[in-house]
Amino acid sequence: MRKILLTIVSLCFVFSCKETIKEEKIVVEEQVANTEVAEATEANAFWDSLQALCGKAFEGTLVLPENDPDFGGKQLVMHVRSCEDNVIRIPFFVGDDKSRTWVLTFENDRIELKHDHRHEDGTEDDITMYGGITTNSGQANIQTFSADQHTKTIIPAASTNTWWITVDDKQFTYNLRRLGTDRVFTVAFDLTKTIVTPEAPWGWED
Repeated sequence: MRKILLTIVSLCFVFSCKETIKEEKIVVEEQVANTEVAEATEANAFWDSLQALCGKAFEGTLVLPENDPDFGGKQLVMHVRSCEDNVIRIPFFVGDDKSRTWVLTFENDRIELKHDHRHEDGTEDDITMYGGITTNSGQANIQTFSADQHTKTIIPAASTNTWWITVDDKQFTYNLRRLGTDRVFTVAFDLTKTIVTPEAPWGWED
């Protein structure tokens, strides 16, 4: 009788341990899943904020550097001209210069930023499609892009470039910092006021 009781107690202990391990495994899996969903949600939220701007144009203000010869004193305009499910194209006009388009691509919970530069006849500039990709899912209102290998290859000095874009209900900012140097650039766009949409950028094909 005593042996039978010991056997029953032992079996209960074994089953209890198995159930505990199973429950702990479920908890861990749920925590991992929740973390992955949270991260994906932040990247998706940022992307959704950009998608909400599609078709609209906004005027910007140069924040840094204050006295930039290429951008200072010129009208700065961004036009969220094209929005596909995973690609958004935003021409950035500097006065009469329509050579620049920011190209953002969303894939596998990461966002890539590229700079498409064109000549007035629509042909590609020698320095084009540089940029980088986020290394994590970022935050809902900011994404950061470090220079990729293509950037280092065509612009060696830009190998330490870090770009970041912020967006909320009132403002969109595009920023650049070249680590190890004084190079910094920030332009802010007022999202509370739309402007007349500009003509197509150079080389644009609808």
